[in-house]
Amino acid sequence: MNKVLVVDDAISELELISSYLRQSGYTVIAATDAREALSKAVEQKPDAIVADLVMPGMSGLELCRCLQQNPATKQLPIIACTSKNKDLDRLWAMKQGIKVYVTKPFTKEELISAVKYGLNQ
Repeated sequence: MNKVLVVDDAISELELISSYLRQSGYTVIAATDAREALSKAVEQKPDAIVADLVMPGMSGLELCRCLQQNPATKQLPIIACTSKNKDLDRLWAMKQGIKVYVTKPFTKEELISAVKYGLNQ
């Protein structure tokens, strides 16, 4: 069973994403900010990360850059799950190391498909 770290400062979004993943057979680790996600990524070694990009303090893109600088987390696939829906946002995120980009609102199928794709890259 794959372990997925979900990072979102909006509790309702965090719970929705987590519930979709659990229903699909994933083990979920939750974090409400990027700093918490950094430590959980190192300690609990998830197989993938689903992260919001717009968060107070450290953004999802900053989180992505930090994860890529750490040899222990460098290979983790990161799936952006964000309200930023412009082509430029998507392009910039991919340049920062985001593997898959999902925009809010999303369906359960879109989210699970994105996670599966990220895990198989």
